[in-house]
Amino acid sequence: MTPPAPRAGQHRKKRTARRRLPMRYLLPSLLLVALLAMLMLRGYVHSEILADHRVQPPAPTTQVPPEVLDGGPVIDARTPGKAGTLRIPDHRIVLTFDDGPDPVWTPRVLDELKEHHAHGVFFVTGTMASRYPGLVRRMVDEGHEVGLHTFNHPDLSFQSARRIDWELSQNQLALAGAAGIRTSLFRPPYSSFSDAMDDKSWPVTQYIGGRGYLTVVNDTDSEDWKRPGVRAIIEQATPEDGKGAVILMHDSGGDRSQTVAALGKFLPQMQERGYEFTNLTAALGASSAHTPVSGFALWKGKAFVYGVGISEHVTSVLVVGLAVIGVLVMVRFGLMLLLSFLHARKVRRRGFSWGEPFTRPVSVLVPAYNERKCIASTVRSLVASDYPIEVIVIDDGSTDGTADVVEAMRIPNVRVVRQANAGKPAALNNGIAHARHDIVVMMDGDTVFEPSTVRELVQPFADHRVGAVAGNAKVGNRDSLIGAWQHIEYVMGFNLDRRMYDLLGCMPTIPGAVGAFRRDALDRIGGMSEDTLAEDTDVTMALHRDGWRVVYAENARAWTEAPESVQQLWSQRYRWSYGTMQAIWKHRRAVVERGPSGRFGRVGLPFVSLFMVVAPLLAPLIDVFLLYGLVFGPTGKTVAAWFGVLLVQAVCAAYAFRLDKERMTHLISLPLQQVLYRQLMYVVLLQSWITALTGGRLRWQKLRRTGVVEAPGGTQNRRNAERDRRPVA
Repeated sequence: MTPPAPRAGQHRKKRTARRRLPMRYLLPSLLLVALLAMLMLRGYVHSEILADHRVQPPAPTTQVPPEVLDGGPVIDARTPGKAGTLRIPDHRIVLTFDDGPDPVWTPRVLDELKEHHAHGVFFVTGTMASRYPGLVRRMVDEGHEVGLHTFNHPDLSFQSARRIDWELSQNQLALAGAAGIRTSLFRPPYSSFSDAMDDKSWPVTQYIGGRGYLTVVNDTDSEDWKRPGVRAIIEQATPEDGKGAVILMHDSGGDRSQTVAALGKFLPQMQERGYEFTNLTAALGASSAHTPVSGFALWKGKAFVYGVGISEHVTSVLVVGLAVIGVLVMVRFGLMLLLSFLHARKVRRRGFSWGEPFTRPVSVLVPAYNERKCIASTVRSLVASDYPIEVIVIDDGSTDGTADVVEAMRIPNVRVVRQANAGKPAALNNGIAHARHDIVVMMDGDTVFEPSTVRELVQPFADHRVGAVAGNAKVGNRDSLIGAWQHIEYVMGFNLDRRMYDLLGCMPTIPGAVGAFRRDALDRIGGMSEDTLAEDTDVTMALHRDGWRVVYAENARAWTEAPESVQQLWSQRYRWSYGTMQAIWKHRRAVVERGPSGRFGRVGLPFVSLFMVVAPLLAPLIDVFLLYGLVFGPTGKTVAAWFGVLLVQAVCAAYAFRLDKERMTHLISLPLQQVLYRQLMYVVLLQSWITALTGGRLRWQKLRRTGVVEAPGGTQNRRNAERDRRPVA
């Protein structure tokens, strides 16, 4: 992966980025649809949908012809109005095996038949044939006949004609894909002898006969499905007085070890008594039941079987992925709870300090591009600070008069620096060059500080080892659902993480909304880099590698305006995700270096990669398997497991809210956030991966601001905000 760096002047690419926006959704959406399709296909071929295992109660036999009730095990109803049966000639046995193929027992049954030069008929279900096509091919290659046993094994007496046609066609589709054949043999599920036909099953037999099939029941039941023992199976399978027979056995549906053992004795015994084990059509002197399939039907079958194979492998991979994400989620939450508790206990204990109180003036840099609606509130919040500061607003080529708004305020100690549009990193570097003080605070043009924010933010600089400090960024516009979701994310996912990373000494990001830097530290690493779209993450990693401590100041609160639409949120998180990948890739050599850089590379980079890139990519598997379990699996256990994960998340979120002294009412939307918001973040991250791996180039996209956030963190009434923005007559 070699993520490209952004170009200067990226703000001007907004229109191009918008034209490309639909493509951002397309590929991740297609991958998600493909994933769901694979899971649906797996559930489909595992008889987890459309299966119907009901067995009909006894019914009258008034509609069944007497010659059928008193006839043989092969029922020929292919000619309308004419129904007859066929019997197997003496000293011939047609061994039939139902419900397979099974990956364990069918090969052993085939081995026994091959060893004794015997043949039989395997009535396969479409679900099993599509999952184990190699066994069906082996049956055909070794001279056995294959018949249909429906696709999902339902009792057809309860099904419509449309469902019966579907069961037959899908069963044939699986055979075509597995062995390139069609068959004219059919055995109904739950069938027994011909005299068991009744007024419920006979119309089905007639209907299927009209479709060109011979219906094969049996006249000798080994009852191996009861597992009565090898001796009992042999006794019940043995025909009387040298008569021919269609013997019912099973090669699937459970433990068939007794069936296999019985075959090992039964086959040679009956051959010594002059019996021949043969296919059904051979016993009847008819042409083979198999017809080769070619052309589109063959390729359609192969595509189906191939798709089933992929779905099986995909599901196996997903199960492993689910196990991995389960472990990662629990490890992360465990670390977050433990380390955030230790961090809070450390910084809140009586007498804790970073050293002598830090009182030196600092410079506050506000890079701004088209922030006319927000910039006045931002500057006013800084002017209200209880700490000595100078404010430098760097206008990055705004076209909406942002700089004019600040200059018109005529506030002492607030300077405006204008520059041609060059991007946020260049604006910050320009601000650093104009700053008078050795500590620089950086904030976004849509953010407001509380009066104590700067003072709280700079206190850690009393420790000369601290090179940067991360503040506590909060969502100011949390009155909407999407704002509430981001509020939960900020409190739990960002600030709780920062407590953990602080103690681990590998803070990945100083938030652009509220961060402070030692100027000497920035000079040593070359200032704000323009190599990535996440300049805050990039510079933080560079500081770690240079040996500086990066810490978290929980009381340095800043209120930022979060995106208020899905499209704006997508643009922001897409840039964040992609920029983080760029930063990880840029600093990858830290893994093999020595000293502070190596410590960060072997601790910080794996943590960041695992918990910010890999884990979020796998997290939606929890919801995917929830959906899968609701539709196909054990619903109760699936729901219980999902709520268990949600409970763990809720505990972490509640603890994070308690640490930040936030109202718990916002957590009401946590379940919905986990279902919907997480999927959006997943698609964003997936798109970032695709962009990085394909060498795509991502630009900055400027978000629309409303200017509704005010200090100390409340949200103005929108009507009042609009009124305040009206020009004075």
